[in-house]
Amino acid sequence: MNAMSQQDRAAPVDAADALAFRAAMARVGASVNVITSAGPAGRGGFTATAMSSVTDDPPTLLVCMNRRSAQCGMFLENGVFCVNVLSNDHVALAGHFAGKIADMEARYASGDWETLPSGNFALHDAIAAFDCRIVAHQLVGTHYVLFGEVLGIRHRPTGHPLLYLDRAFVGSTVAVPAG
Repeated sequence: MNAMSQQDRAAPVDAADALAFRAAMARVGASVNVITSAGPAGRGGFTATAMSSVTDDPPTLLVCMNRRSAQCGMFLENGVFCVNVLSNDHVALAGHFAGKIADMEARYASGDWETLPSGNFALHDAIAAFDCRIVAHQLVGTHYVLFGEVLGIRHRPTGHPLLYLDRAFVGSTVAVPAG
C-alpha cells in the first residue's frame, strides 16, 4: 500500500468557486488547438484547449469561446470554424493566437495555411484539422459553446501533440501513431 503524504491528498471540497476550479483545471492536461474562422464577417482565430468530440454520427465537435472575445460575433456570423490540432513545433504559433500578437494578419503570417472548401484556413502541418459548420451555439456562464458539424478532415500520420498543463505549453514525447 502506498503511503500518501498529507500534502499529496486532495483537499476536501465544500463549495466550488472560480479560483479553486481554475487551480484544479490547471492540473488537467489538454491538447492545444488553434481555432480559425473565415467568411463574410472577416478572419479570426484563437488558441483553445476547450475542444471535444460530441458524436461521430454526424461527426460533431464542440469548442468553447469566451463571450467577451471581440471575435465572438465574427465566428457566429461566419458560421464556420476549423480546429487545428497543434504539434510540439507550434509553441510560438499557439502563443501568437493566445494573444501575444494582437494583429490578426501577423498571427496568420506566423503559420503556413491552406484554404478549405468552406473558406476556413487550416494549418498546413497541423496534426489534424477539422473543418466545421456551426450547427448550434449555447451561452453557458462566461463562454459560448459552439457545436460544429465536421465538413472535412485532414490529418498527418505522425507527430507529437502540444499539450497545456499547469498553465504552460508542454511538449509531448508521445508520437501520434501511424494508421
